[in-house]
Amino acid sequence: MTGTGKLMRNKAYKRHILTKKSTKRKRNMRQDAVVDETNMKNMKKILPYI
Repeated sequence: MTGTGKLMRNKAYKRHILTKKSTKRKRNMRQDAVVDETNMKNMKKILPYI
């Protein structure tokens, strides 16, 4: 949860089969991403302690 109330998430597709992915792509998957506004209501419902 950010200070402004937005939810952060990890990026997908970084656990295995990394050899065919470029270094730039793997590096960009390390950063967190903001949960989209269309999913925010459902995410806050399934994460009640945030």
